[in-house]
This record gives sequence, C-alpha cells and structure tokens, in this order.
Amino acid sequence: MADRPLIARADELRSARVPYVHARVVLAEAPTSAKPGAEALILPDGTIEGFVGGDCAESTVRAQSLTLLDSGESLLLRITPEPEDGQSGKLVVHNPCLSGGTLEIFLEPVLPANVVVIVGESPIALALSGIAEGLGWHPESPVDVEQVTTTALSGAAAVVVASHGRGEEGVLRAALDADVPYVGLVASTKRGAAVIESLDRCTSHTSRIHSPAGLDIGARTPEEVALSIMAEIVSLRPQPSGRPVPENTEPSGSAIDPVCGMTVATVEASLHLDHDGDRRWFCGSGCLRAFASDPLAYTPT
Repeated sequence: MADRPLIARADELRSARVPYVHARVVLAEAPTSAKPGAEALILPDGTIEGFVGGDCAESTVRAQSLTLLDSGESLLLRITPEPEDGQSGKLVVHNPCLSGGTLEIFLEPVLPANVVVIVGESPIALALSGIAEGLGWHPESPVDVEQVTTTALSGAAAVVVASHGRGEEGVLRAALDADVPYVGLVASTKRGAAVIESLDRCTSHTSRIHSPAGLDIGARTPEEVALSIMAEIVSLRPQPSGRPVPENTEPSGSAIDPVCGMTVATVEASLHLDHDGDRRWFCGSGCLRAFASDPLAYTPT
C-alpha cells in the first residue's frame, strides 16, 4: 500500500526543487526488519525519511544515495550479511552487521532540472540557452553581472561567463565560492589566463575554471561554440564508482575532509560516500558534491 505521507512529502520536495533519492525495498529475505514495498526518501544532507531497514542498512543506503544524487543514475542495491560475488545489474554490498537477512533496494534519484546560469547577452550566450533548454536543463539567461552573487548561484550545476570582459572576475569568484560544479569562461586562451590570474586565488580553486569554455571540436559559429560548451558540461557529470566499501572498513573516530581539510567525525550521521573501495567523509554537501564531480582532483597521487 502506498505511503501517502511519503508521497505528499515527495511532492513537496519536487515543488521546492529539492533533489532526493526514492528508495523502495523490492526483496527482503528473512530475518529483516524491512518488508517488500517499504519506502524512504534520502535528502542531500543524508536525512532519511521513511524506513527501508535498520541502522546498518540505512548506513549503506545513505552512502550510495548521496553518490547517486550527483550521478543522476538509478541503482539496484543488494545488501547481504555474507560476502557474495558481484551480480549483473546490481551493486552487491556486504554489511556484516545485518540481522541475518538480505535486502534488495531500488534507489532512484529524483532531480530537478539542472540549472545553468549564463552570464551575458552575447550570441554564444543566447545560443547556449537554447541548446541547454533543448537538453532538458534549466537555463537562467541572460543574467547580468550585477545580479550574480554567491547566494544567487547556490544550487546551480554550471555557470558560464560570456559577458566578454564585463564583470567577469566578480562572477568567477562568486561561482567558486558557491562551489558550482562547472565554471566556464568564454574567452581566448590568452585573455582567459589573464582573467583567472587576476582573481588572486590559489591554484586549487582556479583550476576548476574551464577556459576557453567548451571541448575543442573546431567550433566556429556561436551555435557550435555553445554546443561545445554544453558537451563539456555533460561530459563532466559525475559517475558512481560502483564499488562497495571493503568489509573491514570501520570508523576510526575522525577523518579529514579531502576537499577542505576539515576534521569530520566518522559517525553515520556525517556525510560520506563510497568511492573506489574507500569511504570518504565530508563536512557538508558542498564538499561532497565537489569530490563526487572530480574525485581525482582530491585523491593523493
């Protein structure tokens, strides 16, 4: 039977453009505390509303769901008390603290249309707005440089500065401060480098700026340049690693956020995600999203 309060809550989240993951138990082998059909919503801060299992299952569901909020892909998650070989079409996670049963939970991210903020009224900016909308994105365009603040950019998936010299530095700083996953500057290689250098920010920040914005496809017209920019934005979307945490991974009390360097308590309420067989802990959703969008940038070599 449908969980009516949960359905109402999901409608509320969609109306407010809040992303979430809908989790539904599709298989429960006794003994488990959850039953087939049980549902929950997982929010970007790690909150779980509803019930799909006890504390041990919730930990795995939370970790995988936060990864899916960045990738946008659905996942069939199998949580078992004993190690199992991988299964086609499923992510199998061994969780030794389960009560003895096995759960299969379908995780489906529900995401508002990605927002791309396009600053400027150049032909490239206008063309980019049309292409983004055709791809199902939500373009905010044209945006004047005077309207751009860190707060205004909160939640944007991409910012493209195409104002051709007007107020570029302020917009780029605001985009970096807002931790926008993709920041692009429409400029020549030489001018773009000069603008980025003038920001007086450390390389770890300015390296996130794509200039010239777009993939090198030999674009000539504004429409082709806009296509190359949108292609780059799409190509950089995060993908889940698909690898569970090793069964011997245990919280040690604290860990270092790989993005900002803050010390984070390794408790299940803290934000974390599983990547390449390791569990990473984060001080907030901004750092989690930054890591998920480019793990190699925050992984020691």
